Amino acid sequence: MAKVTIPFDGKPLSFEVPDANLIEVLSPRESLAVADIDGEIARALAAPIGQPPLEAWVKPTDTVLLVTDDVTRLTPADRIIPPILDHLNAAGVADGKITCMIALGTHRYMTEAELGTKVGEAVYRRIRVVNHEWKDPEQLVDLGISEHGTPLVVNRAAVEADVIIGIGAVVPHHIPGFSGSSKIIQPGICGFETTAETHLLSCSERDSLLGLEDNPVRRDLDSMADRVGMRTIFNVVMNSAGGVVGAFFGEMRPTFRKAVALAREIYGIPYHETPDIVIANSCPCDIDFWQSHKAQYPAQRMVKRGGVIIVCTPAPEGISPVHTDLLDFTAWPAEEIKAAYRKGVLKDGVATALAVAWALVREKATIITYSPGIPAEHKKKLGHIHAPSVRQALERAFSLAGPRARVTVLTHAADMLPIKAF
Repeated sequence: MAKVTIPFDGKPLSFEVPDANLIEVLSPRESLAVADIDGEIARALAAPIGQPPLEAWVKPTDTVLLVTDDVTRLTPADRIIPPILDHLNAAGVADGKITCMIALGTHRYMTEAELGTKVGEAVYRRIRVVNHEWKDPEQLVDLGISEHGTPLVVNRAAVEADVIIGIGAVVPHHIPGFSGSSKIIQPGICGFETTAETHLLSCSERDSLLGLEDNPVRRDLDSMADRVGMRTIFNVVMNSAGGVVGAFFGEMRPTFRKAVALAREIYGIPYHETPDIVIANSCPCDIDFWQSHKAQYPAQRMVKRGGVIIVCTPAPEGISPVHTDLLDFTAWPAEEIKAAYRKGVLKDGVATALAVAWALVREKATIITYSPGIPAEHKKKLGHIHAPSVRQALERAFSLAGPRARVTVLTHAADMLPIKAF
């Protein structure tokens, strides 16, 4: 028997797979974090990609909005924001003219303690730090439609800012191909309807857009960022341990391309046989199924049609603390979910879009879920089979796929991009 160990809820979790069944255990490529993260950040800020340094074009009278990702991401905003503030101060911008907004999308609002941890206590005391108030229509502005026809509703602070700098991390992502760049605007600080439509756009194919750098969703997000006025981003690429491997700062599109190239080197992993069973561990997207569902799409890309995907996730906050009506319809077939939303039967467009994506995975493979944080009855409502352990999940998978079924393990599936090598 082969012993396999995956990172689970901050600890190693081991289980056994018969030698004759195990194809391979795949992880992101080992990549050393930079020895001096502050030096790497300083280097990026001193030599922007595709535009002059901040001091050369930001004016003392400018109102500046920094937009950074939230607690569900590992981006070290607490290390990135202080030197950006120093550069803005050098350009003559006072701290009182700078706001940092947390790009929640439609995630739950972060607590005061989480805000301080995310940006660093010194930054939290130095400038205004706020959640994106996506539930408050008074905080949003309707800009009509994007050039791709999506209704564009965005946080008022972005429209009123003279300078917007997006801060985030780049990894493979099933909706826009890769995270980062303009994703910090949409869904980061946009309204519910906007997010619903771009998420639904990502479900227009049977497979996800995972790892496709140029795709309809990314082009739509870029057009929205252009419309809102975000010219500049600071994106990092991290390894599977959360260490920064590279930092990229400058004009949105060329900076993103350089970050994607590095992310593809780390997370683009060749696989050498089409498995009957994929064990997909959600690390590092573990907080709830709204995040850990990302583990499904690399597995969907690899697994044989009619095969089995075993999702392993701690999910201490369950399915989602925000989209609480998901379980009423998420086990329906994909086309039925779409039709119900278009007819107005379903009101939560964002939840609808993810339910469609989840249904498309189920329509390719049976899903068995091991998750201490998700009750068995909720797994059933997801259309998943409950397993109380990885061992029992494997036993059930072999009963479905046959005793000779071939197994691949993805240790950090939520961030991985499987690439066929045969």
